Amino acid sequence: MSPKAILAGGSGLVGRALARQLQTLGWDVVVLTRAPEGKSPGREVGWNGETGGAWTAELEGADALVNFAGRSLKGLFTLENCRKILDSRVNAVRTLGKAVAKCKKPPAVWVQCSATGYYGGNGLGICYEDSPAGRDFLAEVCVQWEAAFNAADLPATRKVVLRLGVVLDRDGGMYPPLARLTRFFLGGAAGSGQQGISWVHRHDAAEAFAEAIRRSDLKGPYNLCAPDPVTNADFMRALRHSLIRPWAPGVPAFVVKWVARKFMETEPQLILGGRSCAPARLLEQGFVFRFSELGPALQDLAKWRK
Repeated sequence: MSPKAILAGGSGLVGRALARQLQTLGWDVVVLTRAPEGKSPGREVGWNGETGGAWTAELEGADALVNFAGRSLKGLFTLENCRKILDSRVNAVRTLGKAVAKCKKPPAVWVQCSATGYYGGNGLGICYEDSPAGRDFLAEVCVQWEAAFNAADLPATRKVVLRLGVVLDRDGGMYPPLARLTRFFLGGAAGSGQQGISWVHRHDAAEAFAEAIRRSDLKGPYNLCAPDPVTNADFMRALRHSLIRPWAPGVPAFVVKWVARKFMETEPQLILGGRSCAPARLLEQGFVFRFSELGPALQDLAKWRK
């Protein structure tokens, strides 16, 4: 019988990449999604992330559970949107925890997605897994997200947290809009340009989740970002180089805020904030990044657009 993995909220970029990778390894993949449309690799099963239902039967005897579930960060951080962002993550973890606790044969491992936003959006220096949490909204979301996960008392299930950095993928996320701007000669640094970007190529993100499933020695929190954190200015410089574009002027912070709110309906903090993180524990335990440096990662993404 094929091993079985349950991917909660697995219809996003990393979830789809992980599903495809597990399928190539012979796994049976079940994707728990709020809107089953048959677009995800594997078999889709509906759930709402808040209550039990028929989906809980999929957990019985499963070999692995991976949870990506959470409302998108798109949109301004109004009080209502902030509440929904936080609740969607915490409620999904609690709901999964209750369902796993009722299993006669629970999943052997639960890999929980978090984010490098745990360390806060401003500050200098490199953040490691034992660095303190930040104090802004996104840090609080990650802290409560992980607290709900850690509170689940599941002695038969190995638990891993992967604090995901900015995922670079040609099909979604941050890369496509920045690449479009850069092709139109608008690829300058945002604000001071000194905010850190802890990035990871989608291939490495999916591979790390797969290793967290397969390797019994991986436990606890890990920073999932390449060992080459850069500033926003360095990132945009490397992006221009990969797309064969010249120097571009920077964009002042007040302009970034106005454009983000007025035209992109995006919280400026997501552009002007950032933190540099290192994957210390993954490296210590032998994980090998295919894309450990930004230049080759961006070149890999750019070649698909030429």
